[in-house]
Amino acid sequence: MTEKETGKDISGAPMVKSEGVHKSFGAVEVLKGIDLEVRPGEVFCLIGPSGSGKSTFLRCINHLEKINAGRLYVDGELVGYRQKGDKLYELKDSEVALKRRDIGMVFQRFNLFPHMTALENVMEAPVQVKSISRTQARARAEQLLERVGLADKAANYPSQLSGGQQQRVAIARALAMDPKLMLFDEPTSALDPELVGDVLDVMRDLAESGMTMIVVTHEMGFAREVGDSLVFMDGGVVVESGHPRDVLTNPQHERTQSFLSKVL
Repeated sequence: MTEKETGKDISGAPMVKSEGVHKSFGAVEVLKGIDLEVRPGEVFCLIGPSGSGKSTFLRCINHLEKINAGRLYVDGELVGYRQKGDKLYELKDSEVALKRRDIGMVFQRFNLFPHMTALENVMEAPVQVKSISRTQARARAEQLLERVGLADKAANYPSQLSGGQQQRVAIARALAMDPKLMLFDEPTSALDPELVGDVLDVMRDLAESGMTMIVVTHEMGFAREVGDSLVFMDGGVVVESGHPRDVLTNPQHERTQSFLSKVL
């Protein structure tokens, strides 16, 4: 995408670069050579049927899944490995964890700590991982809860929140680490339809603030309105890519046409 097409300056070195990425689970090859680039400040949407490899690819970006072949880079650095000469050496778990701090991830399920309030959930990682003082972490957590529209729910436990509210707390929790990249794995798929809008509004706000985002989603309206680039995946490969409006309104590939005819 050019700056003119997107209305954003997304020039410069890619934030995420995937070169021939393969991933198998046993005999099942889930990713069959993924090549793509995501620029800083870009909202990059991944769509496709269940089992197409979208979520697996997302998990490979922060090394929750190890790739079997190819190269993955985040902000110019190899994910999960160090290269010496022609050989790759896997990083220690502690080194992977250090790099993972820069990547926020929001899952389908909210994964909040049930015994902690919303505020405590958002504070926890900066205190434990970054050794930020509790006073500083509390102030930042309060700001983030306000940003996602939940300032009045700071003292509530997850069981006292709706699914949409829990997901917004999960987004605030990811933002508390000041990530350079946010990954969203179908963040609205587990929500009742009337709760989806509030979560998408928070994601729109993030996009407008310039956050680099990779979003696996079934929300085609969000992809069309907010996305800068869109990739349709099926069977572990990139079938079609382009500007979201172009792909969604005028898909070129027969498989993309078939998929969109069922979801639009």
